Amino acid sequence: MTRGYQANKIREKLIDVLHESKTGLSSIEISEKLKVNRITMTKYLKVFAAEGLVKQKNMGSGNLWFIEEGINYLHFPDDYFQVKNKYGEYVLAGAIKEAHNILRNSIHSGASPIRLIIEVIVPTIESVQGSYDNGKIGKSEKNFLDGLILSSIHSITMVDEEIDQKKNAVVFSTDPQSFLLAHAASVAFQVGGWKVSQLGDMSAAIDVMFDIDLQRFLNKVWLKKQGIMIVVIFSSTEGPIKFFSEAVKSCKTKFGKALHLVLCSKLTKKAKVDFASDNIETVLQWCQTVYESSHL
Repeated sequence: MTRGYQANKIREKLIDVLHESKTGLSSIEISEKLKVNRITMTKYLKVFAAEGLVKQKNMGSGNLWFIEEGINYLHFPDDYFQVKNKYGEYVLAGAIKEAHNILRNSIHSGASPIRLIIEVIVPTIESVQGSYDNGKIGKSEKNFLDGLILSSIHSITMVDEEIDQKKNAVVFSTDPQSFLLAHAASVAFQVGGWKVSQLGDMSAAIDVMFDIDLQRFLNKVWLKKQGIMIVVIFSSTEGPIKFFSEAVKSCKTKFGKALHLVLCSKLTKKAKVDFASDNIETVLQWCQTVYESSHL
């Protein structure tokens, strides 16, 4: 936009002035208070409305702008811990609107989508799983809360990032319990500029033909064999790890050294893979390092 205005500064000041006004403000009043050119301010207001930050209402003599309910400006990195606690509380309480709002607030306030996944989403997935394992919630409630978290993850995918065609990843889980973590990681890869193929829960794919099926799929999604391809497997059960790892390894004879196998699991001691960790952030860092090394 014109005059080099900083979108984050405009957003922060806009939230403040609209919070102070209970009756709404016109675009002219907003531009005067923020000392921003009227035409430029109108463009920002349209963008912020599309983001769900503000809304416009017809109030008889004209249109007034209001802040969306629950919107506040947060400060990062200081507020990640606060957001994690609040989001976790909202999810466990089944408060869908509040859970979505705090993530939306965080994005509007300049939070890193990857950090939100690692420091907010992943701990909440583990907290819900822990509540289920300890008998605090039943299967019905867990499925409901998992669905809430999944919709939150989808909201983060709305962040536009340029995809590097040389950074390719296939991500899947070997069991239903690992599905949400795999999905969260897929979004983190995507936000990091990776071209990601999310296969979901592949527990039903354990059969003698899977290695051929996987080779066919890799040929389709990695058509020109540009850059690298990393297959990331999430698992909470030991048996399927060996099966899927062997299937991926069989593909290496066809695709060569540019194909890498990563395991994200607590069961990593016996895993014969290129890299193994139970920490999503560590997995992301390793994959990025491998990509950068391939371009040296």
